[in-house]
Amino acid sequence: MLKPQRLRPGDKVAIVSLSSGMLGEPQFFHKYHLAKERLERDYGLQVVAMPNALKGRDYLYRHPEARAQDLMDAFRDPEIRAVFCAIGGDDTIRLLPCIDFDVLRRNPKIFTGFSDTTTNHFMMYKAGLVSYYGGAIMTNWAEYGAINEYTADAFDKTLFHPQECWTIPASDFCSYETDKVWWDEANMDRIIPRFPNTGYEILQGTGKASGPLLGGCIDVFEMLFGTSLWPSPEEWRGKLLLLETSEDDIGPDWLTWFLRGLQAQGVLHAINGIVVGKPGYADKLEPYKEVYRQVVGFEAGLPNLPILYNVNVGHAYPIGLFPLGLEYEIDCEANTLTLLEPAAR
Repeated sequence: MLKPQRLRPGDKVAIVSLSSGMLGEPQFFHKYHLAKERLERDYGLQVVAMPNALKGRDYLYRHPEARAQDLMDAFRDPEIRAVFCAIGGDDTIRLLPCIDFDVLRRNPKIFTGFSDTTTNHFMMYKAGLVSYYGGAIMTNWAEYGAINEYTADAFDKTLFHPQECWTIPASDFCSYETDKVWWDEANMDRIIPRFPNTGYEILQGTGKASGPLLGGCIDVFEMLFGTSLWPSPEEWRGKLLLLETSEDDIGPDWLTWFLRGLQAQGVLHAINGIVVGKPGYADKLEPYKEVYRQVVGFEAGLPNLPILYNVNVGHAYPIGLFPLGLEYEIDCEANTLTLLEPAAR
């Protein structure tokens, strides 16, 4: 996998809207200004919005080719060192016919985002690039009040000052979808409430498991199945599978059916372990655990496959930044997750 260069003060970074066009809507435009000001003032970066990034929901829904053009042009531009996604959505898969994978491959650079951006991460994987799960403009870079210390530390240790070997801590605080502060200029000084976090939990498995991390938001996977982006079981071999759930609050039954689908494809028998994000809803913490133990441990006959649960990734608050395509290690005895190599050059 091709690893991009880390970010340094003075670097130019691009903002793209590859899914929803929310960032360009009048009621949310303050989020763009907040993120731009913060990235330039606090991180010393030069921020540019790609030509179509701020054209709003209706235009970008009707013109997926314009969204793809922004992505391709950002990667072609040798002055741009990183590409940050504005927000997720539900139709990034519509960009697939317009993606030039050779352009991506020839121009490795930092790419961040999560949720529906899962599709774009699989595009990066197909092109052979390391990409970074997390770090959306509206959700993270433009967090009201300030970027929380857990997420800020993850940005620093991955994008700006990559660590040789980093044992990624669990956050000591958390909150859920029911605690969110709604996006409105009147709320810009409100801080997301915080509650004690229970930390990592090993649902099953012993010893250590390692491999390149690959995955994302499971709500998006169904749009990837059967496409050129979805890896074959052999391509999944030896990987650590990253799974997290969106704000849509899926029920345990749906999660059961999803995992059974992975089992039917041969994915569960190919991987070395599973890294599961903290659910966005507190009432799903225990039910999801039972689903993983039932489907992976009993139905798939894999009771020794390590499953690390309650990781700060994706939709729950706060989140880290997880390079995809790089080597990680789950240590079931120490209850740790370690990135075994620098996140960037």
